[in-house]
Amino acid sequence: MDAIDLKILALLQNDATLSIAQIGERVGLSQTPCWKRIQRLEADGVIDRRVAVLDPVKLGLGLTVFVSIETSDHSREWLERFAATVAGMPEVLEFYRMAGDVDYMLRVVVADMQAYDAFYKRLIAGLPLKNVTSRFAMEKVKSTTALPLPTAPFVQPVAAGGK
Repeated sequence: MDAIDLKILALLQNDATLSIAQIGERVGLSQTPCWKRIQRLEADGVIDRRVAVLDPVKLGLGLTVFVSIETSDHSREWLERFAATVAGMPEVLEFYRMAGDVDYMLRVVVADMQAYDAFYKRLIAGLPLKNVTSRFAMEKVKSTTALPLPTAPFVQPVAAGGK
């Protein structure tokens, strides 16, 4: 990955609707080499997917809840069952296994407290949990999907034939 790849990634992170011509113009490439780089970044898994980012409030999903979960069972079987349960809950946007005093962390988006209560009841009915702590977001101060990209001098060179 080189500086041009990073420029392409920065552009796509901010606006994935840009045309290949627009991206190429901004990074100093013609359309074909630009398109080949984007295809390589997709094939390599650097670009995971391209999506539309929706406004949850405008969709009536105004409550964000961070749910900390502790369990007494740390077996692989329990995690697989728990992960399958959580995967079936569309309210869960992110799910992490944590280090420290909390075992798992969920980011949940729902319409309101009543919707969260229904979600919570489904969550605790699925598997035995030691402790569930809910923290309610009062205000979104910052939210981005853009990753902090490294600067060009710190990027590993592109392998031969990888242009």
